[in-house]
Amino acid sequence: MKLSDKIAAHPTDRPFYTFEFFPPCTDQGFDNLLSRISRLSDLNPIAISVTWGAGGSTKDRSLDLAGIAQADYGIDTILHLTCTNMVPGLVDDVLRTAKARGIQNILALRGDPPRGQEHWTPIDTLFCSGVDLVRYIRSSPEFSSYFCIGVAAYPEGHPDNQTDDDGNFDILTEKVDAGADFIVTQLFYDADRFLHWLERVRCRGINVPIIPGVMPIQTYSSFLRVVGLCGIQVPPSMMADLDLIRHDDQLVKEYGIQLAVDIILKITGNRDIRGVHFCTLNLEKSVQLVLERLKWAGGSPIMRNKLIAKDSPVPLPPNSELVVTPTTATTNAAAALTSKTTVEIEPPGRGELNNAATWDDFPNGRFGDYKSPAFGAQDQWGGLALSVHAVHPDWGHPTSMEGLTDLFLRYLDSKAASTPFSSSPLSAESQTILHQLKALTRRGLWTVCSQPAVDTVPSTDEIFGWGPRGGYVSQKAFIEFFSTEEVVDKIEKKVRLSGRGLVHYFATNLQGDFRSNVPEDARNAVTWGVFPGKEIVQTTIIERESFLTWKGEAFSIWAEWASFYPPGSEQRITLDDVRRTRWLVNLLHHDFKNPGALWDFLVDIYS
Repeated sequence: MKLSDKIAAHPTDRPFYTFEFFPPCTDQGFDNLLSRISRLSDLNPIAISVTWGAGGSTKDRSLDLAGIAQADYGIDTILHLTCTNMVPGLVDDVLRTAKARGIQNILALRGDPPRGQEHWTPIDTLFCSGVDLVRYIRSSPEFSSYFCIGVAAYPEGHPDNQTDDDGNFDILTEKVDAGADFIVTQLFYDADRFLHWLERVRCRGINVPIIPGVMPIQTYSSFLRVVGLCGIQVPPSMMADLDLIRHDDQLVKEYGIQLAVDIILKITGNRDIRGVHFCTLNLEKSVQLVLERLKWAGGSPIMRNKLIAKDSPVPLPPNSELVVTPTTATTNAAAALTSKTTVEIEPPGRGELNNAATWDDFPNGRFGDYKSPAFGAQDQWGGLALSVHAVHPDWGHPTSMEGLTDLFLRYLDSKAASTPFSSSPLSAESQTILHQLKALTRRGLWTVCSQPAVDTVPSTDEIFGWGPRGGYVSQKAFIEFFSTEEVVDKIEKKVRLSGRGLVHYFATNLQGDFRSNVPEDARNAVTWGVFPGKEIVQTTIIERESFLTWKGEAFSIWAEWASFYPPGSEQRITLDDVRRTRWLVNLLHHDFKNPGALWDFLVDIYS
């Protein structure tokens, strides 16, 4: 069913809501997302949306996920569609596939540039912006009357800063005039600013439904990342509140839930806003709790205990719902058990079966559980969580391997605020192993991710703590870096001769060569916590699938960085050479009770 028709038919005294999901990058995550969507569908969203990955990178998974939700679960689905990498004919193919699968709603977006490109450039000149997609669909006899089309709006301006406020309003007007039926906004945290923007939109004569994007804060680190990527303005009071609780993940999550409730109550108090769009990041518990506090959850009928009897022992009003006959009770119970489609999925980890909504609640590490639907989280419109948008002045313009070593050293010395692989300054945790990181970097092993060994500290620890209060956390030491193949050979030999089964490694290059001493199905939990009333929580897991998934992104960052320089330039030649010849290595030591174990093992590599 078209979303515009569902909105028009929805009771005006009860706000509606939609849920957004992205296609997980692993098969296990995809399967587990299906069961998560099944549970969330019990909350009765009027639709869900499925993102289209940066550069069209998730095309098949996006279509599969949207098709399953629409056909198998009976949930009206909005398929995001972007112009990026749309070769001639592909738009028609996607629209025909969507139509064949019963999908009637499209969110038309320009999309982010694919990795390796400095600026967004069209592949098919018919599709340069979201409005071109809207015009094309509306001009096609095959698609025009079938699809309901949504477009994006940016209450705080587009993150690319392509135009001023008036220009943004002109673009939005153009999209609606071209045939858009509804608008979904970029997420925001300043409700007053949004309402001011809404008033200006309506003054422009734009009258289609506007659905505000809402993203409950999950963790402090993910919040900072999303805010930075989307260019969102955060009220100073809110940043001050979060700063006080940033070391307690449970309090941050609780704050995010209540903040979402407060924002939604404020914006839906304006009767012009009839519903909201939840960016779930493929997590479910926060969204569920927001809806429960709003008293919106599901609109499920009130269930009352009933007397099963042919006749009531006391007089009751006609048509009373307090008594049910044995035949009716049996029929109703059977119908309830068979009316809901379910998918049998092998539980992704110990305890998932009993805690399906919360087992991956604290996605703090890049090496999260690859079986989690939230593994490889994206931004609101389907973009990747790490990208090089411009060459930062701190990076300089390296023309040699020595220049790159200098950049990574300056970052470790806090003389550079970021690198293409680290968007924020060195963490306090990494500062505790600064000497070792600098020693490795001086030898040309450019470190991009690491953590020290920690043997059981309180979950509120200023440096290493995470999760709810009252717990204890531990972690194994690991380090990830780019190196030459010669270094990989040395590490491989040393692990074989003196690793004693305590050292695991993964190594790969751009060409797909892969080396490891880790059994194929092994899972190395390197960060875990024990909390009151919970099973052991594992937030960082290093395994083959997650490492290889990250490998594609890691090498593409080198390509994207190189793309900022002209072909044939010294900088371009250097960065392309690194991408072709260097290996990505991850090295883990299992003795977390000895904080120096990993570094002692590596001493002859960097000494």
